[in-house]
Amino acid sequence: MAIKLFERVESGKGLFAVEAISLIYNALTTILILLLYPRMDHPGTMLLERLGIVILTFVLIYLYQAFPCRLTAFIRMVVQMSLLAYWYPDTFEFNRLFPNLDHIFAHAEQIIFGCQPAVTFSKLCPSIWFSEPFNMGYFFYYPMMLIVVVYYFLYRFEWFEKICFVLVTSFFIYYFIYILIPVAGPQFYFPAVGMDKINVCIFPSIGDYFNTNDYLIPGPGFDQGFFFRLVEASQEVGERPTAAFPSSHVGVSTIVMIMAWRVNKKLAWCLAPFYILLCCATVYIQAHYLIDALVGFITAFFVYQLATLMYKRWFISPVFKLMG
Repeated sequence: MAIKLFERVESGKGLFAVEAISLIYNALTTILILLLYPRMDHPGTMLLERLGIVILTFVLIYLYQAFPCRLTAFIRMVVQMSLLAYWYPDTFEFNRLFPNLDHIFAHAEQIIFGCQPAVTFSKLCPSIWFSEPFNMGYFFYYPMMLIVVVYYFLYRFEWFEKICFVLVTSFFIYYFIYILIPVAGPQFYFPAVGMDKINVCIFPSIGDYFNTNDYLIPGPGFDQGFFFRLVEASQEVGERPTAAFPSSHVGVSTIVMIMAWRVNKKLAWCLAPFYILLCCATVYIQAHYLIDALVGFITAFFVYQLATLMYKRWFISPVFKLMG
């Protein structure tokens, strides 16, 4: 393992593909901040944070060029992926300024399914035997990504840059959608309008309510469960009334499964139970409408193809190759 980690690779010049797309997203959202500056809550801080990300990116490039090996390449890639934890809640800072659209999606759920699946699902399966597996699947979202990324790093290093680019680009595509389509999801919308209205199929528009309110309803299920508490704790830290449509949990995890299937079918089969539980959990814990999950699954294949095409068109050859 130590030999692989410190095996020398070509230092190359310039940015890795994942860094390039991250800087592009950084620049585009910076322009959006400048356009919306008077209406935003803390635009100056957001601009400084973006500058900090740019500086960090070039510091890591310098580190890699000083010590060009697999480990420093891995650090550069993983840092950009870890920054997704910053970029996700950042979408809320934009879409909170626009009229919320949850009433349209809740109404569509009622028309299509004759109920609110996010409510019905959890009522039908309230016990620990359902709650814990679903919450485990939901919590496994990031570990599943990490497992596949590390597998590529260790066993398919020649494809490592590509899959990191496709993964991060897929997130950014979804994030742009979230900025343009402000949907918070049942766990925010239902308590905002009151379950008394939801139960009688009244779905009022709430305008820019989430610009100043972000109350998150506790998830359904067995509230003493280990994974229930893990999911609740993670949502309290990083969740915002944003990013409901389409479900990136379903979309990105589907893309991760495609990546796993292409490199090792046994790995994909091992991840499949967690993937299925994750997709079900998005509706069960009321993070998403069923429509969000279905569209997340369908769009995953288009987003994967688009991100792959972008990589092939913009980065024909890998930025770094094994020497020798």
